[in-house]
Amino acid sequence: METIDYYYSTRSSFAYLGAARIGALAAKYGRRLVHKPLVLATTLPPIGAQQFADRPPHRTAYMRRDFQRCAARLGIQVELEPIHHNGPIELPSGAVIAAQHAVGGGAGGDLDALSLSILAALWRDDRDIADEAVIAELCEAAGFDAPALISQAMSAEVQLEIDRNNREAIIRGVMGSPTYFLGQENFYGQDRLDFVEEALAAS
Repeated sequence: METIDYYYSTRSSFAYLGAARIGALAAKYGRRLVHKPLVLATTLPPIGAQQFADRPPHRTAYMRRDFQRCAARLGIQVELEPIHHNGPIELPSGAVIAAQHAVGGGAGGDLDALSLSILAALWRDDRDIADEAVIAELCEAAGFDAPALISQAMSAEVQLEIDRNNREAIIRGVMGSPTYFLGQENFYGQDRLDFVEEALAAS
């Protein structure tokens, strides 16, 4: 099965807005969505992008307003300023990678649903996605063995895969989260999903 490489941060607001749609497109066109969680603090500097904390206030305000506008147009419920916005990525990103390994090994569970639920837990429900109890609940709801998945999520093997995703993203020219690849074609941003679908339909 052909794939869509999906680079994103599990704390990305715009990844949340596109998550359900990229999953639906993958299913519609018979593609497997390959989840590649990354750390924007690592991948942004090598491409000359500013860290979020270093961006001027007017740019940050514009991005927040743009997020609100996009969510309203898409009819997606969002929390504009979740108190859990900043925090560790190791557990939520590791859970996605561990779930991907589990599914690849023949286990049950819905990987795409788990990824979407992690993003929604933060950006819709303002839950702490670094909390093991929260992630366990989301893993169970997506059909996974939560204790086994969480144990694997925090393993050295899985955490090293996040590092590999970071290096790969820099090499491939990932501009931010979310970024989708069809082969070598790069589409940055949930607002480029129309172009992704055009490319899928033409392939």
